[in-house]
Amino acid sequence: MFLAVRELAFARSRYVLMGGVVALIAILMVLLSGLSVGLVNDGVSGLKQLPVTSFAFQKDVSKDSAFSRSLVDPADAKTWRDVSGVEDAAPFGNTLVNAKTDRDVDIDLALFGVEPDSWLAPEATDGATLSGPDTVLLSSTAEEEGVRVGDTITIGQLGTTLTVGGFLEGQHTFGHVDIGYLALPTWQEIRAGVRPGEKVPDHVYDEVTAIAVRADSDADLTAAADSTGTTALTLDESFGASPGYTAETSTLQLIQGFLYAICALVVGAFFTVITIQRRQEIAVLRAMGASTRYLLRDTLMQSLILLVVSAGVGIGVGVAAGAAIASTPMPFALELTPIATATLTLIVLGMIGATVAVLRITRVDPLTALGGNR
Repeated sequence: MFLAVRELAFARSRYVLMGGVVALIAILMVLLSGLSVGLVNDGVSGLKQLPVTSFAFQKDVSKDSAFSRSLVDPADAKTWRDVSGVEDAAPFGNTLVNAKTDRDVDIDLALFGVEPDSWLAPEATDGATLSGPDTVLLSSTAEEEGVRVGDTITIGQLGTTLTVGGFLEGQHTFGHVDIGYLALPTWQEIRAGVRPGEKVPDHVYDEVTAIAVRADSDADLTAAADSTGTTALTLDESFGASPGYTAETSTLQLIQGFLYAICALVVGAFFTVITIQRRQEIAVLRAMGASTRYLLRDTLMQSLILLVVSAGVGIGVGVAAGAAIASTPMPFALELTPIATATLTLIVLGMIGATVAVLRITRVDPLTALGGNR
């Protein structure tokens, strides 16, 4: 520790420069973590809010677009209720629409069709609960766009009108648009493109997107899906069926992976150069009796101090910048766990890079200090 601290103080400009690079990487990690969490929340927060453990989609449906392509019979809910380990099941509808309020506020909605008296129906924190065929409950984020309780919403070119009965607590979004809960029959008519006053074909009420399932952790969903002729996805697996979810998260994870690799390489390269420059001093220390273990421990402690301090500064700046970004419309959210995980990974990979670099200390010959190389 003594030599490590003394060298950090003596060559501070060199270490400040290196620390600045690590701090910049840490800032990027915080911002990417916040952006990743924000995009996930904006894409699937509505699904996270549902009291379900899995969804039963159409058999052999494409899993990356199940919500937009799946069609199942609402009667399948009864079949799922009879499956061992399943507590309850209910039909669930999902479709994306464009709408406009009677105050000329344009709004995109992800309509979730549920039976008003089922366990899937949410409780409104502002306004009335879901009741009647023409009532819709919206995410609280819709209020920020200017929608108010009592507004009339017209769905696209269908002309179907819905009355905003209330708002839900917290963020309820799907595919980066606000969610609107409405009665299942109304949802079925909207999905089928039935205009007000038109005769509704009988088959319209025989189709829903999926069966929402609430089951025990030990329930065999695969066997249940096979027996019911459906495809079962857990709640987490169903996130991949949200529009853009897989592409967004994969891209950000790839960027984060490259940043981790860059950190390890940069720190490793820095300490490689430092070790080469200190070759003569290391040889002197070894000639004086310093063990290889002592020198390695001293240099790695130096690396740890540099990484921890630099990462701490970068995290502080990143959190401050993230707090400012969070107040904008950008999908950004700071959470402790992703930031802590990113910081720990950054430090660990930086230490791995430093360890590989300083291993050349073991090859420094103490005879170099005594002129043995002449």
